[in-house]
Amino acid sequence: MSAEITLLVNPTAGRGRGAHAAQPAASALRAAGFSVRTVLGADAEDALARLRTAVREGTGAVIAVGGDGVVSLALQALAGTLVPLGVVAVGTGNDFARAMGLPVGEPAQAGRLAAEALKEGRIREIDLGRVAGTPDRRETWYGTVLCSGFDSRVNDRGNRMRLPAGRFKYDLAILAELAAFRPFPYRITLDDGPVIETEATLVAVGNGTSYGGGMRICADAVPDDGLFDVVVVGDCSRTTLLRVFPQVYKGTHLGHPKVTVHRAAKITLEAAGITAYADGEPLGPLPVTADCVPGALRLLS
Repeated sequence: MSAEITLLVNPTAGRGRGAHAAQPAASALRAAGFSVRTVLGADAEDALARLRTAVREGTGAVIAVGGDGVVSLALQALAGTLVPLGVVAVGTGNDFARAMGLPVGEPAQAGRLAAEALKEGRIREIDLGRVAGTPDRRETWYGTVLCSGFDSRVNDRGNRMRLPAGRFKYDLAILAELAAFRPFPYRITLDDGPVIETEATLVAVGNGTSYGGGMRICADAVPDDGLFDVVVVGDCSRTTLLRVFPQVYKGTHLGHPKVTVHRAAKITLEAAGITAYADGEPLGPLPVTADCVPGALRLLS
């Protein structure tokens, strides 16, 4: 294994915490005897190109410093390779780190953990979701949750709003989407089985347990069992949705009669006017097909 470690840094993650977190993480790695080079990039596309170059040149590991967005970027370069990923989680959501039992908001501790895992060969092989490419969309890998429906419509609306800033923008987006709320007609295909036609509020396809900074939408998902947890929230009324949605933070919504959980290695989702998101990043409009790829990522843990 190469002694050079690549630090992929999002300096704006967590309102600037990413830039400050890189230093203690790098210091922990250097103290363990590794050399460190940092990848920033002018933008996400440039950073990914630089990261792929580092992987081709034989970097010993990639340490993603930031939130779920920078982890998502790292997955695009590392999926299916032998190069392991470490995570220094200092973003806003940090759902990937939470799902994998890694430190959150502790850059020095996370750096030491990555260094120790490299020294001891402590690597966990985990599954990743792979969303098929189309002429309009490239193949995409994800580690936590692919979402569609009410939650993705909230994301759409929030992304279009310039003001207010921060979390309050998404609270307003939720209220606006509730005012226009209606269930969506879905066509769901699990493992090449028969098409399920159903009215649903949302469909979430989980390799990990949570999205949105701790919303445990797929609370029972296991990231190394070779299967997705597919959570279908049925045709709720606004009143029912308002009662059920807060339960997502504890995962207790899974027991509600309007919620169904399937397990599958492959899923196709079809619905008109719905954008899919994976790891918080927009994929584009449905339909999408996703496969759960066993052992696609080597994780330092």
